[in-house]
Amino acid sequence: MNNNNYAIIMAGGVGSRFWPLSKTERPKQFIDVLGTGKTLIQQTYGRISRVCPKENILIITNKQYENKIKEQLPDIPEENILCEPQRRNTAPCIAYGAFKIKKKNPKANILVAPSDHIILREDLFVEVVNKGFEFANKKDALLTIGIKPHKPETGYGYIHSEGVKIDENKGRWKLSKVSAFREKPDLKQAKEYVNDGQYFWNAGIFIWSAYSILDAIEKHLPLLYGQFHDHFNSLNTSKEPAAIDAIYDVCENISIDYGVMEKADNVYVLSTDIGWSDLGSWSALQELNDADAFGNVSNSHKALFYNSKNCLVRMHNGKVAVIDGLEDTIVVEDEKALLICKKQDEQRIKEFVEDVEIHFGKHYV
Repeated sequence: MNNNNYAIIMAGGVGSRFWPLSKTERPKQFIDVLGTGKTLIQQTYGRISRVCPKENILIITNKQYENKIKEQLPDIPEENILCEPQRRNTAPCIAYGAFKIKKKNPKANILVAPSDHIILREDLFVEVVNKGFEFANKKDALLTIGIKPHKPETGYGYIHSEGVKIDENKGRWKLSKVSAFREKPDLKQAKEYVNDGQYFWNAGIFIWSAYSILDAIEKHLPLLYGQFHDHFNSLNTSKEPAAIDAIYDVCENISIDYGVMEKADNVYVLSTDIGWSDLGSWSALQELNDADAFGNVSNSHKALFYNSKNCLVRMHNGKVAVIDGLEDTIVVEDEKALLICKKQDEQRIKEFVEDVEIHFGKHYV
């Protein structure tokens, strides 16, 4: 395994769209969502350890989740858990990790991945990432992984490829230059994207050299670059926590997509189908589970459905559930909360969570 291969796992999100299963004190990355015996972050760490030495994997999270990471990933070195004092979106997170890695190894190539996604075809993931490392090592490029869409999805952003392949392994992956990033489309536009064949879901997984990403941040987010560069000598020393507190007090809240990827002209896409889902909604979870003849899914063997279609039910283990007369409905309970929501309204779950906090307190969210 190449000792110049590094990874940044982003693990600071709250996952409010998975409420009430996912809460601020226990976000979805720390939950065994699929019932596999491993939480999402454990699955992510396991597959990334197939492409990077474990000592080269950094977990970037919020301070409040540090102990959960230590519990769930006991073999990760403590110094590899980087705690953000405030949530500032993905650009500061990636800058933090990239500067630390550069100081340790200026020749590093870096994989960046969220901690709470599902990848079912892990062998192909390993093949694609290794190809990405090889490409990033040779070329000043910002590489993103694009997922071949199997349906017109309105919940994802899209990557538009120029269509001219640079390299490929037919049926497994194709490498090409990016023409543009597209925001989440309406259904009509999403259907056009799928039919076009050169649009791919934006998985938020990136590969680049430490040099390439920091050069791009300096060019497109110069203020953010300067804030980290000013404290470069403090990184990987006892002064680092105070330096990061100072940076995060003033740095911009901005995503790497908006701040860098949409502006850079050296962006490439490795398009593939690795069995990916961002688990951004309850409907996404439903698609990953076996349904009955009427499209109903439940995590319990003690759920009975009558006159019901296309419903997702998640109950406490051992509890009996009887569902009668529901269609396209989400029913989820935990110890303190119950959600019953039409699937067409699940994008409002963040709004529901905000209202619950206002009316009943943070204890429930």
